[in-house]
Amino acid sequence: MAHVSYKLKNALEGALAGGGDPATSPLYVFGPFLKLIIVAGVAQITFGATVWLVVITIAIVSAMYRLVMRWVTDGSGGSGLSEEEFGSWAVKTNAAITFIEYTLTFLVSMAAMVTFIADRFPGLNDVIFGVQYRTIVAISLSVLTGWVVNRGPKAAARTFGPATAGVLILLWTMVFATILKFGFQLPSFNLEAFHPNNLGVTLGGYVRMLAVMTGIEVFANLVAAYDGDAAQKSSKAFNSLLIIMGTTAVTMLVVGPAIFKLADPTDPNVSVFTQTMDQLLPAPLPWLGTLIGIAVLMSASAASAQGLQNLALGLKQRRYIPSALGSRNQFGVADKPVWIQVGIVSIVFMLFGTHEETYLALYAAGVFILLSMTGWAVTKRLVRETRQNFSAGHVGLIVGTVIASLLTSIGTVIIFEERLTEGAWAYFVMIPMLYMAFTYSRNRLGAPSPEMDYLGRFNTHQLAGFGFGQSAGKAGNRDEGSEVLDISWQPDPIEQSNWRKVRAPIQHIAVLLDSSNYAAQAIPTAVMVCKATKAKLTLLSSVKDYTPELLAKFEATKKSRQRYLEKEVEKLSAKGISATCQVLPGFIADASKLLVDKESVDLVITSTRGKSGSPNWETGGVSNKLVKKITRPVLLVQTDLSTNGRIPNMEKILVALDGSIRSEASLPFARTMAKAFNSELILLSVPAVPKAKNYGAVGDVVEQIRLKAEHRMHEFLEAVANSLREDGLKVRTLVTGTVPARTICSVGHKEKIGLIVITSRGRGSLDLLFLGSVAEEVVRGTERSVLMIPTQNNNHRTA
Repeated sequence: MAHVSYKLKNALEGALAGGGDPATSPLYVFGPFLKLIIVAGVAQITFGATVWLVVITIAIVSAMYRLVMRWVTDGSGGSGLSEEEFGSWAVKTNAAITFIEYTLTFLVSMAAMVTFIADRFPGLNDVIFGVQYRTIVAISLSVLTGWVVNRGPKAAARTFGPATAGVLILLWTMVFATILKFGFQLPSFNLEAFHPNNLGVTLGGYVRMLAVMTGIEVFANLVAAYDGDAAQKSSKAFNSLLIIMGTTAVTMLVVGPAIFKLADPTDPNVSVFTQTMDQLLPAPLPWLGTLIGIAVLMSASAASAQGLQNLALGLKQRRYIPSALGSRNQFGVADKPVWIQVGIVSIVFMLFGTHEETYLALYAAGVFILLSMTGWAVTKRLVRETRQNFSAGHVGLIVGTVIASLLTSIGTVIIFEERLTEGAWAYFVMIPMLYMAFTYSRNRLGAPSPEMDYLGRFNTHQLAGFGFGQSAGKAGNRDEGSEVLDISWQPDPIEQSNWRKVRAPIQHIAVLLDSSNYAAQAIPTAVMVCKATKAKLTLLSSVKDYTPELLAKFEATKKSRQRYLEKEVEKLSAKGISATCQVLPGFIADASKLLVDKESVDLVITSTRGKSGSPNWETGGVSNKLVKKITRPVLLVQTDLSTNGRIPNMEKILVALDGSIRSEASLPFARTMAKAFNSELILLSVPAVPKAKNYGAVGDVVEQIRLKAEHRMHEFLEAVANSLREDGLKVRTLVTGTVPARTICSVGHKEKIGLIVITSRGRGSLDLLFLGSVAEEVVRGTERSVLMIPTQNNNHRTA
């Protein structure tokens, strides 16, 4: 569901907004089902029983979701699982399965769409360079869909339009055409289908057909989007579900037998639905039906991509994924997950082809997992309510949900047993991998603030729909979000901070040189800091000696490097700077650590580029490795194309704080620098709560949360500022922005900052790969010098 400010007024609007995925399922589920029962030779026996079993399941699961819609009206009820009720395992497991299902939805819908196109243009089945034309078309349309979706919900809605309305019209046209031609004939329910000889085929067909249940949970997510009070919202959402799933059930019962009579599932060139349209509908309606099918299937792919966007936003805000994966682009959407999805889909198409039946069973397996999890979650809640308030009605509901849970659980077992070696095994690999990735991210990033936890819960469950109404309802299920207003960001307790009063003397500075002009651009800044702090200076270089070839050249290279450093020492002495030099073996980061530990260096200065000319922070070079290895501050001097480098104007120093004790580790060094240069300190905090414009109809709630967070941040910064003003420093506070790195860089440029001071966790390569770093993004995004304070081991020398 896109975050725009439109409220669904009635059930039909809701059906059109959220029903694209389940409404498309009759277009592609019959082919694999009919092929199975016809090849098995039991089609006459099992067809009707399987169809009725599916329709009964639709009815039971729909009734189950009616309960969910009554219980949860804030748009977070789609899975029936919540972290608050079941623990963190629930949201991580649900998110892992949902990610897989969104990708499979995209995959199956795109494959079915290409099949519809190939029905009319059989040449797409031909091969060029070992690849079918239809595969090229599928990949191209996947990229196009991803591009459109990543341009925001308005672009997606305009592109795909009210496709759900079109498919509903198509399905009902097929229903009436079938009745006109064959009369009202429902499939027979033959008990022989459950004979041991036939049961396997009956259940095999059942699990293939149950893909019609995909997307049913979207209506539980849409509850918050309707006008009215909680009861009215849940009622409208359920009526939307009835419109879509009722149409699906009627199509299965009425059109299904016609497809069975008229279509040849063994025909590899034309899908059974297209064959039936050609025989039931007068020209040119079959072609129009094909166009509608293509549009709605592409819409379903787009909807799954937008659902993944919102899932990523929610997981980011709850800190289950790195912020980089959930960051918004210029159109306000998380684009990276969609490109990952498109990449996965494209690779799968290249490896396994574009026939939907290849993936349908695997697709259905995920649906069964989600539905069975939801069923057991609902059962658990019903049992708890029955214990508190026993009634025969509650018992009846429990029986119904247990039946639904058993049906979907049995389907899960069957599909995994049947298709384990054909791809179902991937769930046993992907779910644990994603679960561990979510756990790793949460453990490293820590728990989110209450605001972001709430907004994460809201976002995680939002799904996409393209119809007449793109929507987002007011969040919260108690007085339209009044409960949310009590949530507010709190800084770490002031009494826990020992950084606001201490100073960090700078008595010994090391500057890293490699004889290149780029590295030498750090020298003017080092001289400036030495003069201001009266610190001694060591010029440090290193020579690699870790291979026999390098070892043979080591002495010659060392002598050359030593002569270079001695010349630089002579130049510094002429300027009145006391300096020494050292050349150590190995990598420069290791040499720096050795020098820092041995001679109590207080500050390391280096340029952001070295001999290679590439930005060190982006290539895993010196400046990147330093922050991981040493516990002293690292001043990164931005390089330019000149040979002299820029000496920063230290009139203003920007200090980035996030309310944590860890971030306050920068204060002693900011105080020292400000005193040395008589600088103005600007204390900056960036609220974690996003701007209300991204939340549409819930924007008023989000805005109040943000205002409260901003107020608390101002209070926090003023408390810090007062402790610095006691030293006679000029201090200003600033609370602005939403994306920390981008805001820090922007303020640095606007305020003409001389030095940005920021803490870094000093993460290892694995953490940086998965979690990223605000400090890293700042270094890459600013032209200002950056003083990074590693906090992985807060043992800096202070006074």
